[in-house]
Amino acid sequence: MRARELARAMPTVAVDTDAMQAAQLMAAERLPGLIVCREDGRPYTILPGSQVLRFLIPTYIQDDPRLARAFDEKASDEMVGKLARRTVHDLLPKPQDVDELPVVDGDATTVEVAAVMARMHSPLVAVVAGERVLGAITVGRLLSHLLSATSPQR
Repeated sequence: MRARELARAMPTVAVDTDAMQAAQLMAAERLPGLIVCREDGRPYTILPGSQVLRFLIPTYIQDDPRLARAFDEKASDEMVGKLARRTVHDLLPKPQDVDELPVVDGDATTVEVAAVMARMHSPLVAVVAGERVLGAITVGRLLSHLLSATSPQR
């Protein structure tokens, strides 16, 4: 099966999209991430949900998760407030941390898609035809396809 056959429509955001709106979209649609596009519609990068959490959670808690126990729900509300007046661009990893995009051509095989996801630690891959986004493949959809191919027939 080719990537274009596995891809599903997925909402996209721009780098200047409001960060809170992007996070709410991710939560409402239960998406592992979002495709971030340039003004011309070409993919720019992927914003994984884990990157949103990385932005929200103070580094010292990421370094020692046991410290999180000291925070109550009010503190978590304050952390989410960090998204206010921010854009998707603010949530993205620094440019030096990203040297390639989790993007595959529509003709890519499932193994090629899996290799990109694994190498880039990305929960989704954008599927393109030329410079146009066809959709995305989530890790859940890819695993479902791969596992169904190996399931014994009843």
